[in-house]
Amino acid sequence: MSRSVSIIGGTGPLGMGLALRWAAAEMQILIGSRDADRAALAAETIRERLPGANVRGGANVEVAGSSEIVVLTLPLGAQVATAVSIRDRLQTGAILVDTTVPLDKAVGGRLSQLLPLWDGSAAERVARRLGDRVRVVSAFHALSASALAALDTPLHSDTLICGDDSQARCVVAELAARIPGVRAIDNGALENSRYAEAVAALLISLNLRHKIKDSGVRFQGLPVVAAGE
Repeated sequence: MSRSVSIIGGTGPLGMGLALRWAAAEMQILIGSRDADRAALAAETIRERLPGANVRGGANVEVAGSSEIVVLTLPLGAQVATAVSIRDRLQTGAILVDTTVPLDKAVGGRLSQLLPLWDGSAAERVARRLGDRVRVVSAFHALSASALAALDTPLHSDTLICGDDSQARCVVAELAARIPGVRAIDNGALENSRYAEAVAALLISLNLRHKIKDSGVRFQGLPVVAAGE
């Protein structure tokens, strides 16, 4: 995969973890933030760990239009406002990968409780605001940020990929395949993202209950999305 990837909200734990893994796979990564200086510092941090990595930082609105693949790694409270702020910068036909898990914490509730959304899922919520110019795919909900940051350790986790465009799902499967130990599982249409988001919330609850730090999830017997399928 030669495409660049822009990560919006990329200075947070998940965004940084994904950026680090994809930079290690020799991909071109652009880290976005509301604060361009903070994004530049995040990029410098990755280059310190991976000398020669092709990564740079900038404001969200700057990096959003620089890639065909844009990954949104934000909490629910910032998801829609940020997506709307970059909407006009996104390339026509771009793939926007939404990683949002709608947790009750966004409205002052429990971290492990799923927040019901009128739209059905966080991914559908953002897709309705972005319109048909952009292909929205949801993925990477249940990946551990701390495990992503541990470069020497392969992950042991599946990611459920949902989207209404099958070619876009395959592109996101290629992204997943660039992270050692991550498998992409075809979860069908974007409306099925509500189940993927619920699985992530369940994992958070189990991790908290059993004091597990970096658990992943494997789905046996389900079809893996093959890159280029």
